[in-house]
Amino acid sequence: MTHTHRDPALFINRELSWLEFNARVLAEAYDERNPLLERLKFLAIFHSNLDEFYMVRVAGLRRQMSARVPHVSGDGLSARQQLDAIDRRVHDLTDVVQHCLHEVLLPALETHGVRVVSMDELSETERSAIDAFFDQQLFPVLTPLAVDPGHPFPYISNLSVSLAVRLRHPELGDERFARVKVPKSLSRWVPVPGRRHQYVPLEDVIGAHLTRLFPGMQILGSHAFRITRHSDLEIANNEEAEDLLATIEEQVFQRRFGEVVRLEVQAGMPQALLQLLLNELRESEDPEFEPLTEREVQRSGPLLDLADPMTLAAIDIPELHDAPFTPVIPAELREAEQSIFDVVRARDLLVHHPFDSFTTTVEQFIAAAAKDDRTLAIKMTLYRTSGDGAIVRALIDAAQRGIQVAVLVELQARFDETNNITWARTLESYGVHVAYGLPGLKIHAKTALVVRREVDGIRRYVHLGTGNYNGKTARTYTDIGLFTCSEAIGADVSDLFNSLTGFSRQLVYRKLAVAPGGLRDRVLGMIQREAEHARAGRPARIIAKMNALVDSETILALYEASKVGVEIDLIVRGICCLRPGLPGVSDHIRVISIVGRFLEHSRLWFFENYGTQEYWISSADWMPRNFDRRVEAATPIEDPALHPRLKSLLDACLHDTQQTWELSAEGAYAKRHAKSDPASSIHAHLVLESWGQQGKPSLQHRVSGAQERARPLFG
Repeated sequence: MTHTHRDPALFINRELSWLEFNARVLAEAYDERNPLLERLKFLAIFHSNLDEFYMVRVAGLRRQMSARVPHVSGDGLSARQQLDAIDRRVHDLTDVVQHCLHEVLLPALETHGVRVVSMDELSETERSAIDAFFDQQLFPVLTPLAVDPGHPFPYISNLSVSLAVRLRHPELGDERFARVKVPKSLSRWVPVPGRRHQYVPLEDVIGAHLTRLFPGMQILGSHAFRITRHSDLEIANNEEAEDLLATIEEQVFQRRFGEVVRLEVQAGMPQALLQLLLNELRESEDPEFEPLTEREVQRSGPLLDLADPMTLAAIDIPELHDAPFTPVIPAELREAEQSIFDVVRARDLLVHHPFDSFTTTVEQFIAAAAKDDRTLAIKMTLYRTSGDGAIVRALIDAAQRGIQVAVLVELQARFDETNNITWARTLESYGVHVAYGLPGLKIHAKTALVVRREVDGIRRYVHLGTGNYNGKTARTYTDIGLFTCSEAIGADVSDLFNSLTGFSRQLVYRKLAVAPGGLRDRVLGMIQREAEHARAGRPARIIAKMNALVDSETILALYEASKVGVEIDLIVRGICCLRPGLPGVSDHIRVISIVGRFLEHSRLWFFENYGTQEYWISSADWMPRNFDRRVEAATPIEDPALHPRLKSLLDACLHDTQQTWELSAEGAYAKRHAKSDPASSIHAHLVLESWGQQGKPSLQHRVSGAQERARPLFG
């Protein structure tokens, strides 16, 4: 099989690869090994993911079309061709979602007393209670909006559920249209009085009381609809740094008015009503953008906004949830008489969340520094965090105690911009030095620096990680962190902070690989080094774990390494544009994806390097945006004593038979199964959980044959 250097046949489409990742999330909702409410949670995550996909990726493709940009994807598809392929795949997945919710999950939940009921199913007493709820709590919040020559079509907010109401004037006989927004300020699920865990959807309650909203009018019917707007920020590279905060605040405000890219309608909506909505939405939109057509309409089932079942999934029925999971304190920190600084001064400390406690490691690191009289400075990069979390409180405490505190806040963290602006200003009000990033770049590196005055001089303590400084997500995302007081790494991190807060133009680092500027070259260099070993007849091996693999230069380098015999295993949770198993191109490359209880978020790279093995962790995926448009940091794990745990992590992922999907050269994913007896089944997350409990790596954590997962209905 012959390929040119950048033959489109070598690449899987980025957008379609992402949709296949979301299909794997949806498969978890079908997986009978998962508890029922966890399955409902996965269905909600699927829908929330899809919303963001339309707000950013689909919206971007539509803007390419509007601007007549002659751009094609790596696999050779135009924007229109990609949108057509997306429409087809999403249509298939939407059918699966409806079947999963209405034919599988809701009937199964009913056997446990959890029900979504209609108004028609209520007794007179129950109906009276719902009537009282409407009058006392819901009616005052609602604002019915008529559409006629005196009332233009109202603004429709992004992702909000609305009722399109058809009315008739009893005397004039003409048909009219009105819109009622389902308020997000109230719970979507109204409890049925006297029925534990049974709920009426809020839009059904509104629909049953339309005569209260439109007295004297004849109600012909109502149907729910929902729109999705373009919601990505576009910050010009030439913005002045001091205007970045104001620019982002303005764009966050303007985002509310982004063009409509999708219209979801409830099953059974009459064609005339649908056409009216399309016409009104088209007339209210900026003509600069692609007009909304029936192509952008998605017909749903009786319920819209299936991200909302996430609140139902939180119902307190323990047997319908995963067993409680308690992170452990790393063995090195269990000695009460030792501070975290004592431990790190003696030897580098590696942590793997959520299996290792985030609270007793990362949060304790910052809290201890804030209370320590020997601390001179604390510096951190914050991409996504919790504004009322322990880390922000510790930073405020440190600043109030006179410690120099500098925080790099990424205001452009997608859909967290408003939260970040709010708590960044709070930090400033307490005397924390806050920098708002760099125009044209996102600060995505995850690093914290503590400078202490000790008996033998000034020492820098550093935490470098793969995940955000967020105590909530640290309980569900798998991430790796390194604590070290290495002089070289400490000096590198100081240089990195100076380049972010001042005018430093640091280009060369001692140990770290930093983007933009050096990370892609370092990765390509390590891949090419393995290829040279293979050409020389030496063992050559690469294992790389990440969230996404998109960068074409890196993919081509992996192909070249495979051609000369480098054995390559890629653990890519989400998007993967590389095609494994292409004859003569990627015969030696295997790609898997792991989807399960915990979100695989860590980035870990292994290079054999002819016996001088190297392990790296990083905040970066192998994507153009990470290499070129983000500030990222990758660090080597140099202490050989830490390598067995990293090897155990990779081994657990590579040998997993319970949560793993294998990618074919055609771009399809198939679920992996144990190839022999049930005793060979391995569950990666249980293996990694056992590490923390047992203090040693082991692949002996098996699952019974009864737990073997059935192949889902789609792939």
